Amino acid sequence: MNALVKADKHKGVEQKQYLTFTLGGEMFSIGILCIKEIIWYAQLTEVPMMPACIRGVINLRGAVVPVMDLSTRFGKAPTAVTKSTCIIIVEIEAQEGAERQNMGVVVDAVQEVLEIASTEIEAAPSFGAKIRSDFIEGIGKVNGKFVILLNVNSVLSTEEISDMGRAVASSDAAADGL
Repeated sequence: MNALVKADKHKGVEQKQYLTFTLGGEMFSIGILCIKEIIWYAQLTEVPMMPACIRGVINLRGAVVPVMDLSTRFGKAPTAVTKSTCIIIVEIEAQEGAERQNMGVVVDAVQEVLEIASTEIEAAPSFGAKIRSDFIEGIGKVNGKFVILLNVNSVLSTEEISDMGRAVASSDAAADGL
């Protein structure tokens, strides 16, 4: 889990590092500059009236950190918890004017850190992807395989998640009124 893999030797070309992980059998990655730490999956505290993609919160050294299930966020079945399930703690841009915020994301397993040259990254496809195109920063080519590079601030958008939470609360209130 601590290995750094250099995709190709490109002299004079900007290289970025990405943490790769699996989710539902697919390989995804997040730029390492926004990753604070990786922890083993532990018991979460569920919070009522949260969107389905928010599994709950954890106490991380005294701070309450919301934890999102990326699989659910992508419109798939919730991630099954196994012995290799991890939570990646990511620092994201919070709502406009607010400080940066930590958020956890549940993944099947963490793989490795890859160094990918900017010349080996293609733009996000506008069609054919199994997830929203605004969630994809690009597609990295590594040793003949493709890795989806996630746009963390879009996937973990606190504004969008807040809107989903309000929608859940209004639908619950409407159901109670029946």
